[in-house]
Amino acid sequence: MVHPKRQWPAEPLKTECSETPIPIPRELTLLLSAAVQKWPSEYMVTNGEGKPAPPWQIERRIRELRTAGTVPGLPEAFTFHDLRHYFASLLIAKGADIKTVQARLRHASAKTTLDTYGHLWPDADESTRTAIGGVIAEWVDSATAVADVLRTEGGS
Repeated sequence: MVHPKRQWPAEPLKTECSETPIPIPRELTLLLSAAVQKWPSEYMVTNGEGKPAPPWQIERRIRELRTAGTVPGLPEAFTFHDLRHYFASLLIAKGADIKTVQARLRHASAKTTLDTYGHLWPDADESTRTAIGGVIAEWVDSATAVADVLRTEGGS
């Protein structure tokens, strides 16, 4: 778990929801542990000297990576904040439900999450067709079974 404590530049977090611990996978825990070993600091994102990295420094590094071609296909207008959108779209693509995405992005309301990312959830046409088709098939099978029983009883 990651336990957010403050935001840039050492300001308190915006809301109570912002303080919610964030579950992270073991692989990320190992990467973060290695980074803390290499660059000991109380901050998650540092300038390499143990001090918090200001947003302009992160943006500059993103531009350097783009110019060097280190990240193929990185759009010209890509910003650090776009990582948040990438994270949300990745969760949705992997099947996370609205409440999970809301919690991970720490939106106060699922409406905010839906208004921003609702278009990314897969179209539900096929699942609704399957659900209704299944009910109709059960009904037809049941009705056919009843009709067969009535015919058999009526014919004896």
